[in-house]
This record gives sequence, structure tokens and C-alpha cells, in this order.
Amino acid sequence: MNTKIHTTNYQDTFIEVAADTKAVNGTRPPSKGDKKSIAELQYELIAKHPYQYTSDDVLFLVFAERNDLTKAAYKQAREQFFSKGQACLRASPLTKTYGFGVHCDSHGKVAIYGVETPAYENFVADERLKKVKAMRSKR
Repeated sequence: MNTKIHTTNYQDTFIEVAADTKAVNGTRPPSKGDKKSIAELQYELIAKHPYQYTSDDVLFLVFAERNDLTKAAYKQAREQFFSKGQACLRASPLTKTYGFGVHCDSHGKVAIYGVETPAYENFVADERLKKVKAMRSKR
């Protein structure tokens, strides 16, 4: 049986903050109790390791962390995770709520930039990059 593997990766793309975000700058997601939020985990992975992970990597690693998966279970769990479509980083709280744009390089590796930064403005102005907006929080 050959299962279709879905992907959330973009190449040469900049995901702009959501049109309805209230954020005026990139803000680290706050800690809420013992278990880290999805936003916190995504932030830590991308901010500490810019251009090291693809969107798929980030989404799967957050899933693995929140479900206490062992490294030995990663290969099979990842195949199962991407056997159905997943929401991409356009739906991430980082782009919808916390004021970060996501740059996806030519290899699909990602980094985040606060909406207030010159780098964010440069990505928005870059004619060679495809631009997509993050999902709106409200319909």
C-alpha cells in the first residue's frame, strides 16, 4: 500500500502576519503552566535554530514533543502524521497572534522575523519571493 505523504513546506516564500493580528512586534509566546504551548514550542524550535528545520520538521517535532514520542517512534509516526493533510505555518499562532513572519528559503528551511524588523520589511518588498498571508483569526 502506497500512502500519499502530504507536506506543509514552502520554498522561496514569505508568510506575512495575519491581516487581523493585533501584534505590532514579534513577541515570544508566554509560558502557561507545566506543558509548553504549541506556540512556545514552535517559537523555540525556529528562533533557536533559524533555517535548520522545514515547516514539516517543526510541525512534526511539536507533535512528537506534545505526545511524548520516543526518537525510535519518529519514522513511523511521521509517516502517519503526514499521511493526512496538516495545517501549515500560515495557521501558526506565531503568524496569527504573536507578530512573526516566516521566511521559507529555497530549501524550505524556515526562520521567523518580527513584524517590526527591517528584515520583515525587506522580505515583504522582495519581488522574487512569493508572499502569502497568515490565516485570519476571525472569519
